[in-house]
Amino acid sequence: MRATLFLRIAAVLSLINCAGHTTGVFSSPKHGAEEVAVQETMKSHHFDVMGSMRSYWDFLFGYGLFGIIGLLVQAILFWQLAALAKTNPAWTRPIVALFFFNCVGVAIVSWKYFFIGPAVSQMLIAVCLGMAFVAAGDSRSAATK
Repeated sequence: MRATLFLRIAAVLSLINCAGHTTGVFSSPKHGAEEVAVQETMKSHHFDVMGSMRSYWDFLFGYGLFGIIGLLVQAILFWQLAALAKTNPAWTRPIVALFFFNCVGVAIVSWKYFFIGPAVSQMLIAVCLGMAFVAAGDSRSAATK
């Protein structure tokens, strides 16, 4: 299989991951009064951070938005890399390798601190990137023969 296909699959998986993350960030509490109480406490206690008054909720919500933006950019980048892999797969390899390690790292952190869903989706993306990396190398060697 060609690197292009694996990169397109990784792009779609990243977009699905982005949609799931977006749903989670903007969802209401679903686990009862205790969850609501924790959320309200996080929102109500503000403290000075480098001259700005912020709450733990601000940080949690902001990092959630960082995740959404990062996953969307990642999906777009993988789609664009797939187009590049059609004409010059060797050029994609360093970027694909970098994102492979990123996805493995995010999967480990997700497993340890979040839950299985994002860990599995990041590992699936990492597998696609690993396959794209190998396929891009095969394409390069086939082109030079």
